[in-house]
Amino acid sequence: MVQLIEAELTRSVIGAFYEVYGALGYGFLEHVYEAAMELELATRGHRVGRQVAVRIMYKGVDLATQRLDMLVDDRVIVEIKSTPELAHTAKRQLHNYLRATRLEVGLLLHFGPKPEFHRVVSTNGRASGAGGGRQADTLMGNADSADETDNGDG
Repeated sequence: MVQLIEAELTRSVIGAFYEVYGALGYGFLEHVYEAAMELELATRGHRVGRQVAVRIMYKGVDLATQRLDMLVDDRVIVEIKSTPELAHTAKRQLHNYLRATRLEVGLLLHFGPKPEFHRVVSTNGRASGAGGGRQADTLMGNADSADETDNGDG
């Protein structure tokens, strides 16, 4: 059985996502879901940063600052979307955030007409010591594929 990176933490975040979606449903703006997720994650004992600034560097030059929707326990990036359809660029955006922070795991939570999540992993060399790896896997789940969230792998 494959061990997922940050399995326990991502399982907790995904559980919080379904708890919030079950209570609020679809139709609110992203900041409402962010606030609810922050509250739910805090009640589960997690440290949550919202709108965390990340510097984007190019050849040692500070180009710009991007904001992460959430950073949980300083280990997992959470990107929240509340659109009718998830843009095809959303996973790439999260992957780029992982590369910019050198973190390895991010969750894309889609508070759409049906709840849906994507687990994005970037083996960017931070933990392994290798330099400059790329995206290793993407795992997605939704209410119709609960085995992705409930199988104990996170």
